[in-house]
Amino acid sequence: MAFLELLFPPDDPITKILLRIAQIAERNNVDAYLVGGAIRDRILGHETKDIDVTVVGSGIEFAKAIAHSFRLKKVLEYPRFGTAMVPYHDIIIEVATARSEQYENNSRKPKVAEGNLHEDLSRRDFTINALAMSLNKESLYELSDYFQGLHDLDAGIIRTPLDPVTTFSEDPLRMLRAIRFSTQLGFKIEDETFRAISKVKDRMVIISQERITEELTKILKVPRKPSQAFLLMKKCGLLEIILPEIANLDGVDQKNGYHHKDVFNHSLQVLDNIAEKTDKFELRFTALIHDIAKPQTKRYVEGKGWTFYGHEELGARMVKPLCRRLKLSNKIMEYAEKMTRLHLRPIAIAEEGVTDSAVRRLCVDAGEHIEDLITLCRADITSKNPRKVAEYTANFDRVVDKIAEVEEKDRLRAFQSPLHGDEIMKICNLSPGPAVGYVKRAIEEAILSGEIPNTYEAAKMYLESHKKRLLSEI
Repeated sequence: MAFLELLFPPDDPITKILLRIAQIAERNNVDAYLVGGAIRDRILGHETKDIDVTVVGSGIEFAKAIAHSFRLKKVLEYPRFGTAMVPYHDIIIEVATARSEQYENNSRKPKVAEGNLHEDLSRRDFTINALAMSLNKESLYELSDYFQGLHDLDAGIIRTPLDPVTTFSEDPLRMLRAIRFSTQLGFKIEDETFRAISKVKDRMVIISQERITEELTKILKVPRKPSQAFLLMKKCGLLEIILPEIANLDGVDQKNGYHHKDVFNHSLQVLDNIAEKTDKFELRFTALIHDIAKPQTKRYVEGKGWTFYGHEELGARMVKPLCRRLKLSNKIMEYAEKMTRLHLRPIAIAEEGVTDSAVRRLCVDAGEHIEDLITLCRADITSKNPRKVAEYTANFDRVVDKIAEVEEKDRLRAFQSPLHGDEIMKICNLSPGPAVGYVKRAIEEAILSGEIPNTYEAAKMYLESHKKRLLSEI
């Protein structure tokens, strides 16, 4: 029995699909192979839902045969590359023609030609993905491993099948994928392979931003220590090309005995701290970028040391162009902008005095993301001094307790003025316009400051008693 057969037991859903594909291959007299990630993940004991099949012959025609056998109508065809995708429930079956590739200097899109299995596996990004398992009757489950991918899986090594400079030059996205796989799997990038990234890093300019952001997103979703990817990117020079805002955080200045914490390493520690608490992408992304304005706001104050006044506000303004360049959604952009702007507020409240009014304003400004904000603030504690950590943690605990107390009292999670515009117009004899908004904001301010409770009756009484003053101010 081939050892791969043990990793694909008969009752496994993926195995059932593969055996059916094997039957289709036999009926159509086609040589078919399972390749890449599915084999890698099974050997490593990881779950996989994607099935990549390579055939010697037409990948598109074989995909149609699979769809017909499974009674599926949808086949996504990519004739230029000889590939097709067959969605089957929550599984994607991708079928490709075994091929060789030639690249032009200014493009990552290759010219392809039909080839054999060895040629096809040689064009793969890494040896651990250049494995093939036969789906043919006479050699079912047999492994083809031309480039010692099994050895590299066992040794925990990321290495290219062919010359790494050529491999990365042809498709520069592979450089970022090497770093992502290294971080995901905890593998070491082989020395020659890593040196090649530094040599051809400038080739990243030919890659679309969408593809780069897709890899960055996968990196930020790594379960543990996503920081390792950014350390590797910094070391090989990719970070300055992909995320210069983060690369610029590196470095520590000293003056008159005062030094400030390296913001680059601090930001990565905050990212790792967040990763231990949540897999929420937008919160992990914010953890990475929340201090991006510190280099621009850094000032030395005699007798006090280094300061970064206003970095939260400037950082929030930097979020929009950064997210647009990365082609992230407006929802993620607005979230990161808000969280960056607010990330100092909870500790400021703790230091100045945890009043109902200050907590009300924080709850309203943070809205539904108040728990995320507190999580970010706790992750932002990276001091090595146990006394300081205990002090900061106690401060946040006080703020959290006060938030719970105020929210229970005021029901502020969905805060808005209890009086709507039409009623304000009726009481004040106003027509629609800016004056209505001014009065409404005055009522909200009275609630936020604790002057009146957040109830309809209190708001109406406040307006009736302050109507004359408010209208004179408009």
